[in-house]
Amino acid sequence: MKRHGSFPLVQDLVLVGGGHAHALVLRMWGMDPLPGVRLTVINPGPAAPYTGMLPGLIAGHYRRDEIMVDLVRLARFAGARVILDHATGLDLAARAVRLASGRTLAFDVASVDIGIGSDLPDIPGYAENAVAAKPLGHYAAQWEAFVARRLAAPRLVIIGAGVGGVELALASAHRLRKTGAEPQVTVLEQAPQVLPNIGAAARATLLRHARAAGIGFRTNTTAARIGTESVILTSGEEVGSDFTLSVAGTRPQGWLAETGLATHEGFLDVGPSLQTSDPAVFAVGDCAHLAHAPRPKAGVFAVREAPILLHNLRAALSGGTMRHYHPQRDYLKLVSTGGNGAVADKFGLRSGGTWLWRLKDRIDRKFMEKFADYPAMTPPALPRQTATGLAEALGDKPLCGGCGAKIGAPVLTAALSALPPPTRGDVLSGPGDDAAVLTAAEGVQVLTTDHLRAFTEDPALMARLTAIHTLGDIWAMGATPQAALAQITLPRLSDRLQARMLDEIMQAAAQVFAASGADVVGGHSSQGQELTIGFTVTGLARRPIGKAGARPGDAIVLTKPIGTGTILAAEMALARLPGLILGETVAAALASMARPQGAAAALLAAHATAMTDVTGFGLAGHLLEMLDASGTAAEIALSSVPFLPGAVALAAAGHGSSLLPANRGAVDWRMDAPPGPSTTLLADPQTCGGLLATVPADRVDSLLAALRSAGAPDAARIGTIGASKPFLCVRV
Repeated sequence: MKRHGSFPLVQDLVLVGGGHAHALVLRMWGMDPLPGVRLTVINPGPAAPYTGMLPGLIAGHYRRDEIMVDLVRLARFAGARVILDHATGLDLAARAVRLASGRTLAFDVASVDIGIGSDLPDIPGYAENAVAAKPLGHYAAQWEAFVARRLAAPRLVIIGAGVGGVELALASAHRLRKTGAEPQVTVLEQAPQVLPNIGAAARATLLRHARAAGIGFRTNTTAARIGTESVILTSGEEVGSDFTLSVAGTRPQGWLAETGLATHEGFLDVGPSLQTSDPAVFAVGDCAHLAHAPRPKAGVFAVREAPILLHNLRAALSGGTMRHYHPQRDYLKLVSTGGNGAVADKFGLRSGGTWLWRLKDRIDRKFMEKFADYPAMTPPALPRQTATGLAEALGDKPLCGGCGAKIGAPVLTAALSALPPPTRGDVLSGPGDDAAVLTAAEGVQVLTTDHLRAFTEDPALMARLTAIHTLGDIWAMGATPQAALAQITLPRLSDRLQARMLDEIMQAAAQVFAASGADVVGGHSSQGQELTIGFTVTGLARRPIGKAGARPGDAIVLTKPIGTGTILAAEMALARLPGLILGETVAAALASMARPQGAAAALLAAHATAMTDVTGFGLAGHLLEMLDASGTAAEIALSSVPFLPGAVALAAAGHGSSLLPANRGAVDWRMDAPPGPSTTLLADPQTCGGLLATVPADRVDSLLAALRSAGAPDAARIGTIGASKPFLCVRV
């Protein structure tokens, strides 16, 4: 695999949507990126379903993770940044994509692959009581929840009797019968005939399977209103429904018509080069209309477009020659029949049977295998002769970002121990606490600094997380944030991209600090080999809260789940575990990290006897610092410690931060704990970790209720302070 990280970035390529064509482009880009290009993919969710396997998921033949393309993992392989957001518009004059969050992303070249919808917003009651088959992710989640209800005689109404509607009706009936239910499935079609776009022989075969499955059809009608337990037809008839699904038609996303680009019935017009009416904007997949060769909406065309799109994107970015896409006239349609059978249709021919299911399954799995295992990013081989100890210093895994890149506790402690004590009377604390404490006109001023190596390709997200992480020390001291200085090292960029990236960073940071009550007052910037962001922050407090002060009998409270170091390390390693979608695990971790803790800190500060935040040394390391400062011991219950989703499974599989061994070496000999991945995670370095506080036991229940109401949903009592010498006892 080729990498071009040593070249300055000079152009922005933005992929809007994580459809099949864009997923394939990302994979091919990862194998051979174009030097000088910063690649971005925007998608609402961290994973995108493969449409060909959706009926198999509904029927129960596949696990959810087997049909999902993990965009976060794929983007890591491609060296791209992922923005988890909805695109809401294009500003062609400014060359920018508008996002639902209010953010805008500049582009030099863009491509749109956002699929279609099958919702029916004009039908009263639809939004509250029905589900659309597209987008697929929401439908799959709602379906699993419905199946879990285990109704004895579930009633389903499916709106739309095309190939997709009939296939999903067969899959639904099969799945429900496997649970022992007797489903009643009704398919509505506004046309006089069902399955209008398939050969007569294949139609007859599918209808025979539908009759055998007890599926009923109503033609020349559709829904006039959708209620909580029924669908009222245009004829006035009422059909009972416990689950109403729309598979009707192909509906473009509304914002496409407002871009100023040429459209056809709301879909973006593209020519043979897949360019829209603006040559800097491409479009592929179902959201595009092939003006030169119109075709029905089908995933096969998106897959075939991908190599042409990749070539033409590279040409647009480098001044090359465009290639033309010529879609095939017809294609093989393999329609599953619910169980292990399928019907084939091509050029009017028809066949059916279990062997066709095996063929369809093999084709679908072959496509998904493209996103299963990627070439390993192996470091360059060492020279034949090196200094003794070089291999050990390099280690066997890449250096983590965030707190996983920090220096281990023993080395840092040794360095700090050599510092002289404060000599000024207005400096009230020396090395060892979360922040320096200085005298102020009223109370004290606290001062802290922190910086992080980037662990995400999104500079705005990195800035937000670094700001929250740095504020953690201020909040942990019970102080109110006051002012912030930025220290930013940008990677090598053109002047234009330098301005874009710096603006993204400062806008995101300013939002975090303004929300906390602090002002960004300046800072320092430089260029280097990688993005590094840091802040120096001051705060004001009447009574600073330190690590000392924990008393026997106090309850130990943690405000956030742990596991960020392991999850981020697993993403760097392109980890893959059965049953786990890594991108969703990473997204959940980032969402937890991105929650500020000002409100939680204010609640705790009124009662805490000691407080700190959990960062680089992990939960065990920072708790032991509190015990050392307070001269107390502690007992915690692993069952009460909140863990981020997927963290325990990843730790059990051997994933961990590059700082983890040093952290474990510093705490293992001071803990009595059962072996296992949950115990390992007690030493996991945290970025934007939770507040760790000791509070009077009689206040803990009311405090936890208040914390959860104030935006700390995972806040938990994890243990109790004891009276013996500093030591940590961990119970299951």
